[in-house]
Amino acid sequence: MFIIHAENRKTYGTGSSRRLRKADKLPAIIYGKHTTPSPIILNQELIMNMQLRIDFYKDTLTIMIEGTAIQVKVHAIQRHPFKDKLQHIDFIRIE
Repeated sequence: MFIIHAENRKTYGTGSSRRLRKADKLPAIIYGKHTTPSPIILNQELIMNMQLRIDFYKDTLTIMIEGTAIQVKVHAIQRHPFKDKLQHIDFIRIE
């Protein structure tokens, strides 16, 4: 099982996401039934290493945000067209 440490994202939009990516961070969001979407910030390098394993896409992941554990699965990943980087990840909350 993967445990991913994240932090809440306070700013939104294209400019904010670009600044995060320049700082080697990865914007992401957690969707779920009966909950509001939670935008988060992940470490680009750690996620790049984790996503190389097939279990990253199949297993339930644990995201730790401010001491709270959230069980999620990967729903969608956006990749950069020619760089070896991720642009954005969508997670679905497991309830």
